[in-house]
Amino acid sequence: MRATDDDTVVDGRVTSVLTIAGSDSGGGAGIQTDLKTFAAHGVHGLSAIAALTAQNTRGVSAVHAPDVGFLRAQIDACFEDFDVRAVKLGMLATAGIIHAVTDALEHWKPAALVIDPVMVATSGAKLLADDALDALRTRLLPMATVLTPNLPEAELLLGRRIAPGADADRSLAELLEFGSHAVLLKGGHLAEGEVIDRFGSGVLRAAFRSPRLPVEGHGTGCTLASAIAANLALGESPQQACRLGTGFIAGALAAGYRPGRGEVVVLDPFWRFHKA
Repeated sequence: MRATDDDTVVDGRVTSVLTIAGSDSGGGAGIQTDLKTFAAHGVHGLSAIAALTAQNTRGVSAVHAPDVGFLRAQIDACFEDFDVRAVKLGMLATAGIIHAVTDALEHWKPAALVIDPVMVATSGAKLLADDALDALRTRLLPMATVLTPNLPEAELLLGRRIAPGADADRSLAELLEFGSHAVLLKGGHLAEGEVIDRFGSGVLRAAFRSPRLPVEGHGTGCTLASAIAANLALGESPQQACRLGTGFIAGALAAGYRPGRGEVVVLDPFWRFHKA
């Protein structure tokens, strides 16, 4: 489906999806990959920058958070003009930013909200202060159409370790208690032979399986959450949006490339257009 289809046009405006996240100067994650993923799904991408990072394929050297008033102005400008069908949230570094974003979303009431809870660095370091983590749990998570934590993020939210297999299955019910409509527990960090992304929504349960590739991908969480948001904007159910999103990410990772001197692979959101 493309944004030019009749059912995705309102008053001449094509479907738009808004990302509220951090900017990656290296172009492999955050706002940059969100916008590429939206474009690959045929929807118009909007952005409100919640953090500026100085980073490349070898790491992050500096982070700057904009004034929350300016962040709110970016969000308001998008909703005032565009047909925003879905919102994707990424890096929200402070409690003040989380409260500002929540206030804006409560005002504008988007139809679909995908939260990628960026809380743990690749090194394992916790990125959120305790007050920010509490604000995320109590204010934002109950608004989510789909919450997409990886294993370290889910463990931080639940305050306990999660083991592969049945324990990971059980953790979906616990994560849903935060109030999100649906949860996709990503399987990349779980020690299982293949990647198993577990979906839960009330009584619905599903497992999306894909081969585990011998590469370290950069921006996988951002790309997946953005693909889910785009599919929700195009009218898919949360379960189908997650199914399509996990298939999309598998293809984007398989087509990944190395633009920098680091070992990480940057995903290619346009992989479907390169196929013969």
